Amino acid sequence: MWKVLLVEDEVFVRESVREIIAWEELGFTVSGEAGNGAEALEMIRQDAPDLVISDIVMPEMDGVELLRRTREEGYDSRFVMLTCMSDFENVRQAMEYGASNYILKLSMSVNSLRDTLRKINNELVKSQENRKVSAGPPGSAVPLPLPHEEITSHPEIQKILQYLHAHYDEDITVKSMSQYVMMAENYVSTLFKKKTGQTLIHYLHQIRVDQAIQLLIHSDLPVYEIGNRVGFVNDNYFIKIFKRLTAQTPSQYRHTQRHNTESVSI
Repeated sequence: MWKVLLVEDEVFVRESVREIIAWEELGFTVSGEAGNGAEALEMIRQDAPDLVISDIVMPEMDGVELLRRTREEGYDSRFVMLTCMSDFENVRQAMEYGASNYILKLSMSVNSLRDTLRKINNELVKSQENRKVSAGPPGSAVPLPLPHEEITSHPEIQKILQYLHAHYDEDITVKSMSQYVMMAENYVSTLFKKKTGQTLIHYLHQIRVDQAIQLLIHSDLPVYEIGNRVGFVNDNYFIKIFKRLTAQTPSQYRHTQRHNTESVSI
């Protein structure tokens, strides 16, 4: 079952969305609910859902900012935005950050929600299949192009890629990279995804995990120090991202690799 987080400050709207759909028939389950973007972001950090259905206009943190922060922190949850007729500028921004779809509240119906969920289900299935193909066997390293390999002809994106490979251990954000190439933050975020197939932060995470793998195999440094050396300032976040990309914790990965090496030598 794909996990869904419902984010809506109007309780009756949230309840309506939850109640009018037979979620499990479509392969989904509602795993959580939040009344604003700030609350939702914390829930995403604790247990990232596969889909977030979020209102745009909310107190504390609106839906667009929630989507932006989620992408900046490297989560690839699908987003469907709930909106009113007057919200189209916000909808445009949400689509730039990679929202999958939007639904007008006034015309929201069982059919429109079901159609959207079928679309999201297809996206998630394809994404899961692609991950399995690209990941290789459990515990294998994440393949990434070397800094000098050109994977895009766009000069600014290539410049960002080279910077990421050279400075992965530093504090890097979409904002800092947009300033580096002197382009708008929204534009850089959208363009990077279009040219590389990944968000900038996800790509950065892959670089850091690849570097961490080398340190796990070739050194006896403790896990927390390895995480710090490759740019993760939080131990738990390092372990979470590492496991997401390799299907193992750093300690498990090190143990597996060393056990395999010992088996081969014997």
